[in-house]
Amino acid sequence: MRDGDDAAASYLRSDELAAGIPSSEWPPLWTGIARMNGALPPAAPAPDPWALLRRGEDDRLVRAPGARDSDAHPRFDAPVPAGGYSWWYVDALSDDGQHGLTVIAFIGSVFSPYFKRSGRGNPLDHCALNVALYGPKARWTMTERGEHAVQPERDQFAIGPSSVRWAGDCLVIDIEERDKRIMNPLRRRVAGQIKVWPEMLNTEAFALDPAGKHLWHCLAPRARISVEMQAPELSWQGSAYLDSNRGSESLEEGFRIWHWSRAHLGKDVAVFYEGQRRDGTTFASALRFDKAGVPHEADLPPTAPLPNTLWQMERVTRADRGHATVRRTWEDSPFYTRSTLHARLYGEPVVAMQETLSLDRFCSPIVQQLIPHRMPRARK
Repeated sequence: MRDGDDAAASYLRSDELAAGIPSSEWPPLWTGIARMNGALPPAAPAPDPWALLRRGEDDRLVRAPGARDSDAHPRFDAPVPAGGYSWWYVDALSDDGQHGLTVIAFIGSVFSPYFKRSGRGNPLDHCALNVALYGPKARWTMTERGEHAVQPERDQFAIGPSSVRWAGDCLVIDIEERDKRIMNPLRRRVAGQIKVWPEMLNTEAFALDPAGKHLWHCLAPRARISVEMQAPELSWQGSAYLDSNRGSESLEEGFRIWHWSRAHLGKDVAVFYEGQRRDGTTFASALRFDKAGVPHEADLPPTAPLPNTLWQMERVTRADRGHATVRRTWEDSPFYTRSTLHARLYGEPVVAMQETLSLDRFCSPIVQQLIPHRMPRARK
């Protein structure tokens, strides 16, 4: 979840980290909340926070029976059961290293307090397009929309004035949104078009739990992206990644914490997915996607701890010799963080995208009160 702030909301960073990052618009009050001792549960509640990631103690992901997609293309009209969710996730970095983005289209917005309070009976009544532009001219938007304003079809998903569609050989994202965060009175426009061209396609989905209630499908482990924004005025190309998650229950019912990362190698793509389920069991898998997009199980590199975020989120990844460094923290919220890293994987130097999600923190009453100020719901 993945973010944009993927699927998640981002809040204030300290002044020295805030330059050029969307959450820098939040006032000092939110910095104080971030430093409140004991206000939020630990990001990793286990006495030994690395135990769930220690090599040799992992429950590996398995291919999900019946989840094979022969086309390996996004399908936006698949039924979403009551209590469940679907999302489609894109992340990317510009070739010059100056820009980044995430875009996430949700049915049954997993981080929505409105969806949670509703009892999650109708996922289609809680949809959103999260757009996070990082670097110069950064923007962040995530407005939830009701069933009357959305239309999922086989190859297209309209969310209010925006849409995500499969155009034969690429994913096209048309954006017409406003930054409606409560501390942003200008309500700045976020508009443009993004195109994602897969360089490899994968047909296999994986189960994140033994019952198969949560499925992950890495559609395009490697892709090229073109970003043409009118507001803000931006134009760049870069490397990208596309996946999808879906489930028949809420994330917090299934999990306590997870860590995910991906890195483009010379020919392959490495993806690591690991965490702790709500029942206390753990999982950890390393997959390498070959040049045809076929996933192969790989050895798990050693755990590489990372420095905590401002919100004291405990991040970890996998890397050769158990060593990686944070290149930039893109999102830093009370329950979710996304970063780019420098590391070596399987002998190759890489720039990796990494995220950590704490569902215990997401369920905190304090966090539930903060999220609506970051992610409003459209009235019409």
